Amino acid sequence: MNNPIRKPFTYTYFSASLYLIALNFAVFFLTYIFPDIPYYLSLNPGMFLYKHMYWQIFTYMFVHGNFSHIISNMIGLFFFGMTVERAVGSKEFLTMYFICGLASSFCSLGYFILTDTYRVLLMGASGAIFAIMLSYAVIFPRAKIFIWGIIPVPSPLLVIIYALIELFSQISGMGGSVAHYAHLFGFAAAYLYFIIRMGINPLTVWKNAYFN
Repeated sequence: MNNPIRKPFTYTYFSASLYLIALNFAVFFLTYIFPDIPYYLSLNPGMFLYKHMYWQIFTYMFVHGNFSHIISNMIGLFFFGMTVERAVGSKEFLTMYFICGLASSFCSLGYFILTDTYRVLLMGASGAIFAIMLSYAVIFPRAKIFIWGIIPVPSPLLVIIYALIELFSQISGMGGSVAHYAHLFGFAAAYLYFIIRMGINPLTVWKNAYFN
């Protein structure tokens, strides 16, 4: 019996990554006109639970705190997102992007509740973009990313390095207001997405790419 969860989409490509980038920048510039937007669209556990602002679990992905925040995220979405989208198609890409982004926000919300953290605004597309970064490393396991345009790093190794940095930063408290746990949740969501949706274990892909 066919598994409906793994039924592939008909391949289409319509540059969804560019539409996402445009939407993120549109929301960012609107925050300068309407400064209260981040308070309504970012994920705040108190507003979500007690003010019933349930849309925040989704809209937080389109809000960014400052120019460097949105630039770094959109660069990642442009370079990794467009390549992944071409490989899997726009429908699969958007499904992956939003499912992983939502998974990251739900996990972050659970983290806030467990740690009794209510005076916080979670914002940014980082969780979804870290998921796309892992996806890139699974689809193109032998690809090399040039750090500072000089140092070649295999894509799976880059994901592992990023994951370790995020884990260390979260445990040590370094990185200030950066939501390192949301980045880690994005990685975890993409890993599970490949196993559940694609029937692919990323670790097996990387092992076969370099050790077989």
